[in-house]
Amino acid sequence: MQVQSVWPASESEFQPSLKQLAYGNSYIVRMRIRFAFALTLILIAWSASHASDLALTGAKIYTSPTEPPIENGSIVIHDGHILAVGPTSSIKIAPEATVIDCRGLVVAAGFWNNHIHILAPGLLHVRASSTNELDKVLDTIFNRWGFTTVFDLSSVLDNTLALRKRISSGELRGPRILTVGEPIWTIEPVYVRDFLQENHIHMPNTQTPGQAVALVREHAAKGANGIKLFCGSYQGQGKVAVLPLAIARAAVEEAHQHSLPVFSHPQNWEGVNVAIASGVDVLAHTVPQSPPWTADFVSRLKSANIALIPTLTLFDFEARKENGSDQEREAWISKMVAELRAYAQAGGDVLFGTDIGYIDHYDTSLEFTLMSQAGMNYQQILASLTTNPARRFRYSDRSGHIAKGTDADLVVLGADPAQDVSAFSKVRFTIRAGNVIYRQK
Repeated sequence: MQVQSVWPASESEFQPSLKQLAYGNSYIVRMRIRFAFALTLILIAWSASHASDLALTGAKIYTSPTEPPIENGSIVIHDGHILAVGPTSSIKIAPEATVIDCRGLVVAAGFWNNHIHILAPGLLHVRASSTNELDKVLDTIFNRWGFTTVFDLSSVLDNTLALRKRISSGELRGPRILTVGEPIWTIEPVYVRDFLQENHIHMPNTQTPGQAVALVREHAAKGANGIKLFCGSYQGQGKVAVLPLAIARAAVEEAHQHSLPVFSHPQNWEGVNVAIASGVDVLAHTVPQSPPWTADFVSRLKSANIALIPTLTLFDFEARKENGSDQEREAWISKMVAELRAYAQAGGDVLFGTDIGYIDHYDTSLEFTLMSQAGMNYQQILASLTTNPARRFRYSDRSGHIAKGTDADLVVLGADPAQDVSAFSKVRFTIRAGNVIYRQK
């Protein structure tokens, strides 16, 4: 049997042509280039992912108000979220990570201030203000005090949304901003009227339920996060314009249709009753023009599931502005402290807030001291700063506590609030979404 050879008959038939060689070499070169490019992208991505890591090491960590602290703990942050938290001995930190040595310091979840106003002079004209100007103001009133989330309870909505946009884009250093925009009132309070006129700001009055509904719908469409009712609007000389219940109810019902919480400025007893009857979610202050809070009244508030923002520093500020005697000022503040004590001892939901933007007293230490005088311990105060507002405003899945996967919103304190609640004001670092937005110099 004859076997046919599979080899070429001659050497010339075996040699590839120059064209074939050129094509093969070109293909190999292209493949090498593609491989090198892909490898470069992988290395860049790996390097960037590790370069973005931030680690806080050796701290006492309060992961939440109800959990025991981690005495020597570390936190690793990646891409704006908590990657790991636990005892330092159990935490792996990439060599490329930026490390902040927190030995002797205390770390907690970033603070919420649930009553502020984007009405401070440096924040009134956001679109016309420079980055440097706005950063200085944000540092002074928010970042310096550990606030990573703030709830604006009356401002010019479009201006506040512009500020929020510049912060969220990374242009500015600042907190997450939630806002109610312009409030609902039949007539503005006397102390607001002069401010609006001096700064050429218009905020509409609301005279009918239909107008209230229209305002809520407009605000919801623009991106507001809540609604504010002046259930009592102070007009001077002891007079208060009380919001009609029909208007309040219409606004609350519409706001709840849009899943927006409703805040109330109560001012007096009638204003509180309108707030309760209409179904508001939060009292923005204790109530200066009301009788002492009895157990029955506190029970009504709790049954209505209304949270309270005390703003005790506000009343010290107002008393000093009126140039009353020290005895008069202390008696007034004591009344406000007693209202907070009654609600806190009954297990009412308390949210931290200071009314900064209306007042220019930015230091938070007095508020913590007065809350302590009302009988609140450091865990309760920490809850008012973190878990309570996160739960109330539906951010619990990502804010208010420290856990793997939550937003890397953190505050680093120079002292332990378990020893002295004024330590909540001794901020060394404020971290928002993994970025250091304030460090003590």
